[in-house]
Amino acid sequence: MQPADTPDLTRASQQDAHQHPDPAAQTPPESRDEPWQHAARGANLLGGDGTLAVTIFEEMTTLALSTGAINLGQGFPDQDGPQVMKDAAQAAINDGANQYAPGKGLPVLRQAIAAHQERFYGLTPDPEEGVIVTTGATEAIAAALLAFTGPGDEVITFEPFYDSYGAMISLTGATHVTVPLLVPDFLPDLGALAAAFTDRTKIILVNNPHNPTGTVFPRHILAEVVRLAELHDVVILTDEVYEHLTFGVPHIPVATLPGALDRTLTISSAGKTFSFTGWKIGWLSGPPALVAAVRTVKQFTTYSSGTPFQGAVALGLGLPDEFFTRAANTLAAKKDILGAGLKAAGFDVFDSQGTYFITVDTAPLGIDDAVTLARRLPQLVGVAAVPIPVFCHPEGAERTRSLLRFAFCKKVDLLKEAAHRLATLKDKL
Repeated sequence: MQPADTPDLTRASQQDAHQHPDPAAQTPPESRDEPWQHAARGANLLGGDGTLAVTIFEEMTTLALSTGAINLGQGFPDQDGPQVMKDAAQAAINDGANQYAPGKGLPVLRQAIAAHQERFYGLTPDPEEGVIVTTGATEAIAAALLAFTGPGDEVITFEPFYDSYGAMISLTGATHVTVPLLVPDFLPDLGALAAAFTDRTKIILVNNPHNPTGTVFPRHILAEVVRLAELHDVVILTDEVYEHLTFGVPHIPVATLPGALDRTLTISSAGKTFSFTGWKIGWLSGPPALVAAVRTVKQFTTYSSGTPFQGAVALGLGLPDEFFTRAANTLAAKKDILGAGLKAAGFDVFDSQGTYFITVDTAPLGIDDAVTLARRLPQLVGVAAVPIPVFCHPEGAERTRSLLRFAFCKKVDLLKEAAHRLATLKDKL
């Protein structure tokens, strides 16, 4: 990575990486996968025989629908966010905000994002050159990976990892390097983290608060990420979509740490904070030179999207502090309701510090195969979950083979019913 004031050198270093690929990384033409196969394999959707599977979310949702089970597998809320934001979006549609927004987003939203970063974290991104609006956080991640990585490069993530990371890293042609998050705290071994960096590392992608484990990384872990990124001249890409949904621990944006600002791209979205996942309004902020590189790619994917929603999200980002506090406190209470049911079911429950999710170990029930149990749960007790091994490479899948993830971003009555059903599991195994 080059400093923010030397974009030409940034581009030159990337061009060199593509002009001088590692011969060992090349694959004979007759054995090369199609690009879609790279994406599928990176997301653990392609079997050894080339068979394409559906995502675990689709599989569990289908099982939930066919059995009438409560779906705690997929992480989307079952209640809308603030009415004032819905009213603003409807008014924007009626007022004619139905055509393309500027490629980097409406000025009102870019200004609101910059103001939000300063208000909560003391960061001051330039709303003109240091912020872009994207089609959800997923597009921001994809555009950043495409902007800075390619064949012969390496991208580091923690493991388990959100499935789109694996898919997109593979699609770029880069190598996905993982650092295990270890039970019971789901924190990395710092020696393993240091060993993951090489002279081929171009990006470390940090998801914090972390999906699927629910951990929130403490300052000393994030500081080590920054130290290693400086040492190896690596871009830090942070997925912070759950930034306002932490429980009793602070969220620390990586960009606020010493040495991080000039090499960190910060991503978030409106979906999780405001419970409008279907609006698909995300954003990326950081040093203008790095943001410009991402914008170059982004403008040839969706170009722009969600025009009537962008002003509504700008309004949401300006809501009083009590809105954000209340959202986190409400979610924490839901976590406790579901957690009590999971403990009653006999699981070993790892307390979630943030996100929509809580992780459990099935081993106390004598079960060491969470994937098989996840497929049985809808029929056994009428609740659907997602197995953690699907968020891992093979070695990581073995290490996490007994872990399950449940979502608690649902209505209280539904969570109470799910907890009641889960409490009967021991008698049905």
